[in-house]
Amino acid sequence: MNDLPGLDLTALRAHLDAELPGLVGGPLHAEIVQGGRSNLTYFVGDGERTFVVRRPPLGHVLATAHDMGREHRVLSALSGTAVPVPRTRLLCQDESVIGAPFYVMDHVPGTVYRTPELTARLSVEQRRELSMRLVDVLADLHAIDPESVGLGDFGRPEGFLERQVRRWSKQLAASRSRELDGIDELSERLAATVPATSRAAIVHGDYRLDNVIVDDQRIAAVLDWEMATLGDPFTDLGLLAVYWEGFRGIPRNPITKGVGPEYGFPTARELLDRYAGRSGADLSGLDWYRAFAFFKLAVILEGIHYRFTRKQTVGEGFDHVGALVAPLVAQGLAALQEV
Repeated sequence: MNDLPGLDLTALRAHLDAELPGLVGGPLHAEIVQGGRSNLTYFVGDGERTFVVRRPPLGHVLATAHDMGREHRVLSALSGTAVPVPRTRLLCQDESVIGAPFYVMDHVPGTVYRTPELTARLSVEQRRELSMRLVDVLADLHAIDPESVGLGDFGRPEGFLERQVRRWSKQLAASRSRELDGIDELSERLAATVPATSRAAIVHGDYRLDNVIVDDQRIAAVLDWEMATLGDPFTDLGLLAVYWEGFRGIPRNPITKGVGPEYGFPTARELLDRYAGRSGADLSGLDWYRAFAFFKLAVILEGIHYRFTRKQTVGEGFDHVGALVAPLVAQGLAALQEV
């Protein structure tokens, strides 16, 4: 068995055999999934079947930011809905097994489009079709009645946006190790201009193309639900728009690669129009949500930079993350000029 940082395969195998006898057969082997920037994801196989194991990052786990139980719960609840998700197998909250809580889910075959080399394989027509399907799944998620899938108590929609601004400001303070021009101003201005939420929905929290698995031009599974909650669905939409075009012109960007108009995909405006057409939503006030998305991403990347400088992050591509924070803050401030 080839243990990896954060994953003791012997302990994992013993736990699986005890909790789900017969699920795995031969000796386990594993590899870490590159591309994630927060929770650690591993492919674990026994020679016949492959499963996915998710656990928090090594060290410096911010409170509520890496809750395996919540991620497992929303995946389980959405099974059988219009939103495709992997089948969950097991949740383990006992940190003594592998050193942290974790859960196991089925591996869904397909492609995760997270590099220009991968998206280059798509025709322009396929890029447009895939983009529209990505938006359609997001609209479908927001259309689900949380009560109908057992998620009525999954969050507190009242005061959601105010709490989000406070939460990410606190996350920033917890990971702060350097001066960041403008980020306090952005936080304060967001707090002072919070819009009224029109309705509550299940919010993914990090929705983008490289957080879905694509198989034969369909969205086969939506991944990375660690930030999911009940709240304002426009936060997902503003974040998707920023992922789509907010990193344009930022050199050596390891976060969003291969998507956006410069790669032959539709514009963010076209994505928003598609969402509005499918959901009937009025998106005239989306600039605040875009500004909040820039702030949220800046805080997340600063947290990753913090862990990277302390050698608490596994994987490649983290050495440039810290340089992305300042441009995101500047764009967030610019977006607020229109609010």
